Amino acid sequence: MAAPAPLSPLAPKIFAELPPIDGVRLAAGAAGIRYQGRTDVVLAVFDKPASVAGVFTTSKCPSAPVDWCREMLEGGKARALVVNSGNANAFTGKVGKDATELTAKLAAKAIGADENEIFLASTGVIGEPLDASKFEGVLDRLAADARADAWLDAARAIMTTDTFPKVATAKAMIGDVEVTLNGMAKGAGMIAPDMATMLSYVFTDAAISSDALQKLLSKGVKTSFNAVTVDSDTSTSDTLMLFATGAAEARGQKKIRKARDENLADFAEKLDALLIDLAQQVARDGEGARHFIEVQVTGADSDKAAKRIAFSIANSPLVKTAVAGEDANWGRVVMAVGKAGEKAERDLLSIWFNGIRVAHAGLRDPDYDEAAVSEVMKQDTIVIRADIGIGKGSARVWTCDLTKDYVAINGDYRS
Repeated sequence: MAAPAPLSPLAPKIFAELPPIDGVRLAAGAAGIRYQGRTDVVLAVFDKPASVAGVFTTSKCPSAPVDWCREMLEGGKARALVVNSGNANAFTGKVGKDATELTAKLAAKAIGADENEIFLASTGVIGEPLDASKFEGVLDRLAADARADAWLDAARAIMTTDTFPKVATAKAMIGDVEVTLNGMAKGAGMIAPDMATMLSYVFTDAAISSDALQKLLSKGVKTSFNAVTVDSDTSTSDTLMLFATGAAEARGQKKIRKARDENLADFAEKLDALLIDLAQQVARDGEGARHFIEVQVTGADSDKAAKRIAFSIANSPLVKTAVAGEDANWGRVVMAVGKAGEKAERDLLSIWFNGIRVAHAGLRDPDYDEAAVSEVMKQDTIVIRADIGIGKGSARVWTCDLTKDYVAINGDYRS
């Protein structure tokens, strides 16, 4: 069995404590999908049908579980979620489709539900057939053992090259009733989601229709998971799902049926913040990462142009390796802005590293102090700001540096 990667230096010092959420229980176990004795499958059980929403990879080679979830999403109800690590069940043809059907059948039997109320996800190696028969018996045990407080166990079980579990929680008000949101994510490499190997799940006890949930999630993903990149590669398996058990209705919350309902304002704000938190944790756990990078672009022709320029900077191997070497090589940022394909004027461009302006009006800043800039480049978090100087468009994206360890991790991935 491969040894686990050392903990990322960017990992949180403490993990959020996720409280129970009425109506959902979780359990994690070992099915021997790729390694023996490693926890590799999670079952989340909803006591009553939960509202559900999802956004998925834009890859033209999606995994079999992504296809399954897209189809099941039309029903708008969920009774269980099954997630396995170690095998992505992607590029597996009819065998992959059969595996999703068998997994759903086994899960439905274990909890007493219909197969079209089961949602699935798989993460790990692409192209290897998934032996879903290994779930037989395991899902029955997990259904019996599912608990309301097993959030961290579940987050750990879906890890692959991740070095730490990614979790977040929040409280929100809908009317005068407080509701809870819990989220978990996995992802460290092959990260450039564009959705919607990145999986993320958010659970709440709020009573909200699936249609309203879908609108909230589709909006929230734009400034969170669609604003993060580790290596510019969009996975075949990217999945973000939101489940609402509706248990808060018993505490007096009036069920929300429309996303524009004014009572949803606080919930939407807290959901967006939670998604950003999870997305940033993914970037902080980028394979081999030593620095977390926030790229800010201002003064662009439009917000869309700003985001494209920001990703050009964030995905540049030269920018990322410069940060890894703690080198404020602003010339590489100039390069990334220039190649982005958006409007830019060389003599209007300004660049900052952690608040220190290093370039201005097409030249090195006249007050440039290499010693001062070199000192801030030693910090764990590096903020690169580029002001294009031609408009009001702005964007913010997150990434990490590119180190030798990234090559080592991915060179050994299938071994």
